[in-house]
Amino acid sequence: KYLLLSAGVPMADDESPAPPAGRRLRNAARILLGATLTYTGVGHLTFLRHEFQAQVPNWVPISKDLIVVGSGLIEVVLGAALIALPRHRRTTGALVAAFFVLVFPGNIAQYLEHADAFGLDSDRARLVRLFFQPILVAWALWAGEVFRPEQRKD
Repeated sequence: KYLLLSAGVPMADDESPAPPAGRRLRNAARILLGATLTYTGVGHLTFLRHEFQAQVPNWVPISKDLIVVGSGLIEVVLGAALIALPRHRRTTGALVAAFFVLVFPGNIAQYLEHADAFGLDSDRARLVRLFFQPILVAWALWAGEVFRPEQRKD
């Protein structure tokens, strides 16, 4: 029912009204981010595993494969939580934003170490990619309504 409401599907008169347009947009953004994280997490565990290993900095004292598998599992859990736990969107949005901050050193290392992955085969492409990480952080915070005041239920 909630997914229908978040998508803006009108409900019968005896059911809850659809959320306002701003809420529908945030819900759609939250669900899209959740689906993207889940897909990417599955990629970590399967068909994109080698590509993600290229992003693990050489100075990390843990197996690159272990890092990729662990971060993939975290992405699947966070992505699924964004979709399936809308009442916990603030906590989940904050956790997703923190996750994006924590993996940012891998993106920096990919740039500094000139590592090719995901078609990023030039320093310019790798540098441009760095500017998208803050956008992901902002997306998680906005879609999760992390800084939005609580709605009172009077």
